[in-house]
Amino acid sequence: MKITAVIMAGGKGERFWPKSRESHPKQFLSLTDDGETMIQKTVSRISPLVQAEDIFIVTNACYKHLVIEQLPDIPQENVLAEPCGRNTAPCIAFATAVIKKKYGNAVMLVLPSDHLIKYENIYTRTLCNAIVTATEDNNLVTIGITPTYPETGYGYINFGEESGNAYKVERFVEKPDLRTAKKYLSSGKYLWNSGMFVWQVSAIEERFRTLMPEVFAGAEKIGQSFGTERFEKTLETEYNKFSSESVDFGIMEKSENIYTIPGSFGWDDVGNWLAIERINETDDNQNYIEGDVITENCRRTTICAGKRLISAIGIEDIIIVDTDDAVLVCSKNNTQDVKKIIARLRENNRTELI
Repeated sequence: MKITAVIMAGGKGERFWPKSRESHPKQFLSLTDDGETMIQKTVSRISPLVQAEDIFIVTNACYKHLVIEQLPDIPQENVLAEPCGRNTAPCIAFATAVIKKKYGNAVMLVLPSDHLIKYENIYTRTLCNAIVTATEDNNLVTIGITPTYPETGYGYINFGEESGNAYKVERFVEKPDLRTAKKYLSSGKYLWNSGMFVWQVSAIEERFRTLMPEVFAGAEKIGQSFGTERFEKTLETEYNKFSSESVDFGIMEKSENIYTIPGSFGWDDVGNWLAIERINETDDNQNYIEGDVITENCRRTTICAGKRLISAIGIEDIIIVDTDDAVLVCSKNNTQDVKKIIARLRENNRTELI
């Protein structure tokens, strides 16, 4: 059976402001020392399993040119441009309908565009196991991440009995408080929800037909028009009708035959500026320095310079990011609040900085 990949690349990456902007969000940035962008890394690491012509990128229409520029080996017809953002369920339904039109039934790897994987060989083997489970029946498979600490910023997957290479999913749970997260970690029965999925077109299509019939019907019309002169108009008309819904809530939490495969391959969702020191080398004082920077007696800082020199003295646990038109200075304890700055800028009609 043909193996395809759907890479979801429509996010705005607001927690990486001021480097990430609405016109050029995180997935199109290079945040590591090798110069590759996040989406380029995502495509590269699945190349042992999926041919370039079988990779589909779902992104916002305003980012289509960035996808084409950064991924020239992907056929342009495989860059599926959403006319508006509607979360992951419509995004996946759209891609499913297009893949069905092109190939009939196929395996789909559904992956975010902005994660990093340290151990790519283990990652590939994990996906291969997921493919086996997904093709055994109408199973939906999610890749869970074996937790290493009691994280409160992720959703969790509670798993039960083992079945071949996978485990039966008992339930999905929302982001816990610290006490609950510690219980999850000690139980050994919970995984972090990574947002990576594997299934057959026929299996996910059946779930959309049953659980999200309006999205299924609209996506069917879009898929049937793919490759015809009606496509753009049909896409615009039908996509705007969709409500915003995550695939986790709309499909996964309500379905049967859901399985998870634990992943221990050095996963990082690169969710905010704290990730930079995790994914790059730091100096002897645990500082990550980028660009023209002089430090004196600084510890555990992340400093990214732009065109100007940044000099820092005697600071700890601080993030400084300089761009042409904005500077972020943030305590490491408050990185989640970067989105509040975006909200303030919107309130003050300073959209040129967003």
